[in-house]
Amino acid sequence: MDEIHPGTLARKVMRAVDRATLATLADGGAPYASLVLTALDHDGTPILLISRLARHTRNIENDARVSLLFDGTANHADPLTGPRVTVMGRLQPSAEPRHRARYLARHPAAAAYAGFSDFAIHAMAVDHAHLVAGFGRIHQIDGAALLAPHSAAEAMATAEQRLLATVNARDGALASQLATRLQRADGSAWRVSGIDCDGVDLQGSGTWARLHFPQVTAAPDDAEALLHDPQALEAA
Repeated sequence: MDEIHPGTLARKVMRAVDRATLATLADGGAPYASLVLTALDHDGTPILLISRLARHTRNIENDARVSLLFDGTANHADPLTGPRVTVMGRLQPSAEPRHRARYLARHPAAAAYAGFSDFAIHAMAVDHAHLVAGFGRIHQIDGAALLAPHSAAEAMATAEQRLLATVNARDGALASQLATRLQRADGSAWRVSGIDCDGVDLQGSGTWARLHFPQVTAAPDDAEALLHDPQALEAA
């Protein structure tokens, strides 16, 4: 892992989880932390769906400065040896259709309330990030270095729907092979729900999983080839 660019490693941590701790500034400047569900755009921009009725949203309306802690330590016996990323920036409402689509692909159950008048998609303008990749492995990352290269992100965004249609064809056989790579071939009806330059998201029966590409992949054809070679992918 030491050879991986810190920004790429940080995105891997962020993409491998579906939630984060959101820190906002309450009245008087006191910090307020809350649990939120997260998705990421193709370049790694954090995306949230939050309600105006929530205290954290009211805080954001007064001061858009926030941080998100993405915790990748769950599978470590000593959590302090595991990776985690704090991303800092400003959170603003987003009318970008892709942000909504990416969020609902990661959290299908949210479709039941995403249309309520008090809910809105928000995206973070990233200023910088703080990555703890393990004990004593600490990196400060500026916003541009955290996000995936624009050309790679846009190429995969353009091709995503075509790739999803291809890999989810044939009664989900390829998605089942990918689930086998996760050692989770339990009969669930798996499908690939998202593809980006860093890897793929899978949805099963009430569950979600992530596989990483071995490197940032800018060419959709290369991504499709990797999906047909599950052993080349890394389980999150």
